[in-house]
Parts: sequence; structure tokens; C-alpha cells
Amino acid sequence: MNDLLKKVLDAHGQLERWNTFTTLNATIVTGGELWAMKSVVQDTMPREMTVSLHKQNASVTPFGNPHWRTAFRADYIAIETTDGEIVRERSNPRESFAGHAMDTPWDPLHRAYFSGYAMWTYLTTPFFMAMPGFNVTQIAPWQEGPETWRGLRVEFPAHIASHSRFQDFYFGDDGLLRRHDYHVDVAGGFAAAQYVSEYVEAQGFRFPTRRRAYLRGEDRQPLRERVMVSIDLSDFRLS
Repeated sequence: MNDLLKKVLDAHGQLERWNTFTTLNATIVTGGELWAMKSVVQDTMPREMTVSLHKQNASVTPFGNPHWRTAFRADYIAIETTDGEIVRERSNPRESFAGHAMDTPWDPLHRAYFSGYAMWTYLTTPFFMAMPGFNVTQIAPWQEGPETWRGLRVEFPAHIASHSRFQDFYFGDDGLLRRHDYHVDVAGGFAAAQYVSEYVEAQGFRFPTRRRAYLRGEDRQPLRERVMVSIDLSDFRLS
């Protein structure tokens, strides 16, 4: 483990403490222009997001119906009732995005899969970087106004679903995440720069409550007028 990753893990609450928990719940409210581009109905209803900390499982409740939820794994996505009855399901869901562009419409299972892997990544950052199979290297820093943010490039293993194989994470002097860069492979591979802020402490861990993913230009600058996805988070609970 390199020195920067060790500092980052400690700043967010320490890996040893993280490993004593198995599940994280949070309340999320999402928005942004991506959903309309994907012909997805979007509202501001708060939802309950649940992720497993040491394997890639996730669920959001409600989803499409007050009594439905999602069940996400890297190789499987389903919409089910809160009693566990399958409403719709899809194996090997990544294959269903073949040939998609940024504005290709999504069906409910497309959205459920995207939300599952994305929220798992966000809520387990940076601790997933210490899981087996992830390759983490230090990269050149990012200059954000007067601040210099140190960077880590993460190569994701094939068995973990995420935006793209390589993703870059930038951290402030305090070791907390400030920016996350990636390509959204399931939507034509567009480049995004996600800024995170407004941290809170929950059970000794630091979590950002505000995430804004902007379209990223060729100069790596965020296009601030293009908020692709917005996420407001609250009520973090580990168990």
C-alpha cells in the first residue's frame, strides 16, 4: 500500500475500523440531466441505498413502485418486491449496454444496474481500493484554483462492475476525496468529473453529502453548466 492511499484511508475513518462492519445504509436524492437523456422518469423522492462493504452487492428502495426495490450484483440485476418476489431480472446485465451512446434510452433494469454499481463505488470509496484485485498507483496532482490535489489511479478488476476500468481520484491536504474522474462506458464512454464536498462524520467515518458529476472537457476541466448527475446524501449508518 502506498503512502498516499494509507493517508486517505486513515482520513476517511481507518481501514481497520471499516473492516469491522459489513453494510452501509444512506438516504439519497438524485437529479441531473442524464436521466432525461436516458428517457428515465426522475423525481426528488428520498431513497434508501444499501451496499455491502466487502462484496459488490447493492439495493435501492423504493424503485419504480413504493413496494419495489433493486437487487444488484456485478453479474445480475433484478427489481423485486420488498417481500423478495422477482418483478424483472437480467443476467449478465453489462451486455445489454452494447452499442449504447450517451442518449440511448434505458429501461428500468439498465437504470437499476447503473445505480447499483455507481452507488456501491461511491459509498465504499476509498476503502474498496484496499480490496483484493484493485491496482492503485499515484499519479500527477490536479491543480484546482489555489489548491493542489494529490491523485490515485485505480485499475478495477474484471469481476467488479464500475464506470470504467481506470478511474482517477484526487484528494485534498486533509486526505479527503475532492474529485473523481472516469468514463461512463455504459453510456457511450463520455468523460465525467465528479466533485464531492460537504463532509459529515458518522460512526467515526467521513462521508461527503454532496456529489456533482459534470461532463468533462478535453482539457479535463468540468463543464459546470452540464450537471450529468447530482446526488445528495444523508443519514449514513454502518452495521
